[in-house]
This record gives sequence, C-alpha cells and structure tokens, in this order.
Amino acid sequence: QVQLVESGGGLVQPGGSLRLSCAASGFTFSIYHMSWHRQAPGKQREWVAGISSGGTTNYAESVKDRFTISRDNVKSTVYLQMNNLKPEDTAVYYCMGSSIWGQGTQVTVSS
Repeated sequence: QVQLVESGGGLVQPGGSLRLSCAASGFTFSIYHMSWHRQAPGKQREWVAGISSGGTTNYAESVKDRFTISRDNVKSTVYLQMNNLKPEDTAVYYCMGSSIWGQGTQVTVSS
C-alpha cells in the first residue's frame, strides 16, 4: 500500500522544539523529492521545506535557520526538525512525495 504516515506533532511552548517524522511505504522512497507543507486554520496550505533524492534542501523564508529537513533512505523516512517555534508555526503539517500526501500531524505552539 502506497502511503505516508506523519508523527511527532504536539503542543509546545514558544521557543521550544519538535521533530516530525514521515514514514513512507509502497514506493521507491530514495528516488523521490520529499517535502513538508503546512496549513494553518483559515489559510491555504503552504510549502515549508523540500529535500531532493540527493539530499539538497531548501526552505521557505519564514522557517529558514529554524527548521531542518532530512531523510533516511534506509528507513524510508523524512524528518522535519523544528527549533525556536513561534505561535505562527501552529498548523497541521503534511509530508508529500511521489504525488502522495500524508494525513497530517497537528503542531500547536502556545504558552
């Protein structure tokens, strides 16, 4: 079964950190560009970060220097390390690859 399953979301205080994981199955993970996106309440889904099959990364300006995307091709998993979280980072976070979306994981940044 082709699927992406995110995990690692939760409630964190401003300035805190979380690491999201996205486990892939059913397709050749290592050859695909993978990305993270997020959707805040009442807003459109936006791209956050991407990583190529070769490991080249890029980031939205709003998260650059705070978030780090990485991948483990042996585990078929892509990660998003989020540091110095801000209330405006509150959203449902989705991973995407091979034209497939995961179900999302909620991240809430609040004191």
